[in-house]
Amino acid sequence: MARSWATSGIDLHLEPTGGGVRRGLTDALREAVRTGRLAPGTRLPSSRALAADLGIARNTVADAYADLVAEGWLTARQGSGTHVSDRTVVPPAGPTSPRPRTPGRPTHNLVPGTPDLASFPRAQWLKAARRALATAPYQALDYGDPRGRVELRTALSAYLARARGVRADPERILVCAGFSHGLRLLGAVLRARGARTVAVESYGLDAHWNLLAAAGLRTVPLPFDERGTDPRELTDQDAVLLTPAHQFPMGGTLHRDRRSAVVEWARRTGGLVVEDDYDGEFRYDRQPVGALQGLDPDHVVHAGTASKSLAPGLRLGWLVLPPGLMEEVLAAKGGIDTCGSLDQLTLAEFLSSGAYDRHVRAARLRYRRRRDALVAELARRAPRVHATGIAAGLHVVLRLPPGTEQPALRAAAWQGLAVHGLHRYQHPEAVVEPRDALVVGYGTPPDHAWSGALEALCAVLPE
Repeated sequence: MARSWATSGIDLHLEPTGGGVRRGLTDALREAVRTGRLAPGTRLPSSRALAADLGIARNTVADAYADLVAEGWLTARQGSGTHVSDRTVVPPAGPTSPRPRTPGRPTHNLVPGTPDLASFPRAQWLKAARRALATAPYQALDYGDPRGRVELRTALSAYLARARGVRADPERILVCAGFSHGLRLLGAVLRARGARTVAVESYGLDAHWNLLAAAGLRTVPLPFDERGTDPRELTDQDAVLLTPAHQFPMGGTLHRDRRSAVVEWARRTGGLVVEDDYDGEFRYDRQPVGALQGLDPDHVVHAGTASKSLAPGLRLGWLVLPPGLMEEVLAAKGGIDTCGSLDQLTLAEFLSSGAYDRHVRAARLRYRRRRDALVAELARRAPRVHATGIAAGLHVVLRLPPGTEQPALRAAAWQGLAVHGLHRYQHPEAVVEPRDALVVGYGTPPDHAWSGALEALCAVLPE
């Protein structure tokens, strides 16, 4: 029978076989080393400690160790203990069918959706974490409020009001594990209310459409033109999902007349507007556009995250909910806090101390320089390529001559360049003007790799 023992600071899980105690122990240790469960260099417990835990004679353990040392599985030195030898691990036998070949990792990554992770403010985050942990009440380590830590909800309320024009009381903010998690919760609430359809933009992320479909909701694309998403076809849909501050991926801002029209539709029909505030803090040529939620907090859910401003690995997002919606979302969430309380407290400290504002300002300057370098290099080397959506965000759309999107993507693969075509983001039911374009994320590469990535990009574009 398999057993686990905690000895000399490590846990050993052994499965002894038959044939006597010594042989069973020897075989079990040999198998653990052979399969890699005991990694090379691992220090084993002393024979005395292991014998005490197993309830067997110390000599039996010592003899098993000696056998494995003689075979080369273990090493033993006076005063240093017994260690697993440094040798090649043989994986367990398995199916012999060949594995499918996978492409190599690209040299340059210009896929949109990720910030420069190398610029994450580690030192400032560590300071905030230390302060947060030093002042946190011990109750903060318990199962938390399903809405999230009150410290973070309070800090978010102040920040969103000041920086994004959001009207929110901390009691109406729910902390979630990113936008996808929040959208999953809202999809469950809509379906429980009897909703059937959600209007979406003609261009967007299929991951979001799939989440809504998984909730039993059909997504219906709205028309799109030079002024952004056209809400005139909003009729009997139950909700609408928009990125009004900076449309993804096209990059424009929803025209003010259309912002008003969306709100009027929600008031007239009782529909719900879900506002994805995608990288709304990164606007370069003028002041950021305020959140749509500020026009009507009673009908708009404002959704934001720290994924673009800090790092997606934090898994921290938030929903600012209209009155009366909190209990339904909490029920969909399962009545639990899904985000670590220490990360929440750290972000609250990061916000309230001003470190978040300083980081965003520095990042905004860095990304703007990259954008300017991209636009200047395009003008010099690829004048037939037109850059759009450049006023904000972490990506740009490069409009290509007709029929050149797929050749550019094939050339990018040869260059070791990861980049997406615009067709990837088109809703399958959308009726739009055909556009050949690349969606280029200039936030992802670290500073030292940006020039190489830009060079690789220009090499695949039509001259």
